[in-house]
Amino acid sequence: MGMWDSLNCWPPASLGETVSQPCPEFFNSEGKVSRNCTAKGWTDVLVPHEDACGYTFNETFHFLGESSDSHLYFSYVKTMYTTGYTLSLISLTVAITILCMFRKLHCTRNYIHIQLFVSFILRALFIFIRDSLLFTNEELYHCDYYPVACKVVLMFSNYSILVNYSWLLVEGHFLFTLVCCSFFSLRKHLVWYIVLSWGLPLIVIVSWGCAKYLYEDEGCWETRRHEWIWWILRVPVLLTILMNLIFFLSILRILVSKLRMPEAQRNEFSQYKRLIKSTFLLVALFGLHYILFVFLPVEVSSLVFQIWMFAELALSSTQGFVVAVLFCFMNGEVQNEIQRRWRRWRLTQHLPVRSRRHQGSISQSGSPPTQVSLLSCSPLISATITQPTDTVEM
Repeated sequence: MGMWDSLNCWPPASLGETVSQPCPEFFNSEGKVSRNCTAKGWTDVLVPHEDACGYTFNETFHFLGESSDSHLYFSYVKTMYTTGYTLSLISLTVAITILCMFRKLHCTRNYIHIQLFVSFILRALFIFIRDSLLFTNEELYHCDYYPVACKVVLMFSNYSILVNYSWLLVEGHFLFTLVCCSFFSLRKHLVWYIVLSWGLPLIVIVSWGCAKYLYEDEGCWETRRHEWIWWILRVPVLLTILMNLIFFLSILRILVSKLRMPEAQRNEFSQYKRLIKSTFLLVALFGLHYILFVFLPVEVSSLVFQIWMFAELALSSTQGFVVAVLFCFMNGEVQNEIQRRWRRWRLTQHLPVRSRRHQGSISQSGSPPTQVSLLSCSPLISATITQPTDTVEM
């Protein structure tokens, strides 16, 4: 591993070897500085930078001031997106706990939400692992010495992004299926959703990883010298956005046609509205965000790059939080279940102990749950049941 002295990176060398490095670019000099490798480590620079590179101390301090400002900016950006991913991680974990804890919330729709939450959790975790690999050791970053683990973590980070959009596509397709089909197998659909949404992105990311390894094995694989390699990741995401748009246009067409039906049949579809609005808002936000930044030129000015980086990381880091809010915390069904449990707990706290025991014996000897109660969170497929409660208003 090399040694970083804040100006140059000194690569590994054999004992007694003298290594020369060109002056840093900001010196605008063709001179070189040298160090000698000894048993006690590197010696001091044999010829000082101001002599070897022809640079004055005043100019050096001016550069160091600019470098400090740049370092401060990136420090703020890192703090910002770390806070965003932490907020997303906490909110998604709470959301999954809520959906798993209450049995009445166990249904295909919420199982799909949970898969989407898990993909965002993985994305945040891989970002934290990547940062811990890159920024805990300056030599790794400045000397372009990146361990294989860094490249693997970046692959999984990109994989989680592909999975994010795959499950957003599942959200759109599931809504479309609920609206246009009167009968379908929920369990069969969920199995295929899981296989395709986790499997297809894996094929894409392996293809991307092979292309990076063969044609652009540089740094931590974050470089974009060959644009076609990055299009391996971009095309699937753009396709999912396009397909979701088609699904929502079809859903709107069906809902508009339902307005001409009798009142009873129209009421059946009124409960889709909130779920459709939430999913469409999510797809619109993520799709617009991705499309805005995917076509940004590779070479831009420093100011444009800083604005782009801040906006990109601010939106990306908080996406998980937005998902948790729309699909869990603002879900009317979740709110009602939490309120019901809270009222039950408050009631049991005020009841005498003997009354609580009596109430427990009654509930234990009561009749078993009916089929209707068991289906309270699953779409009612039979034509005789009018309200598809798997899509109750969020």
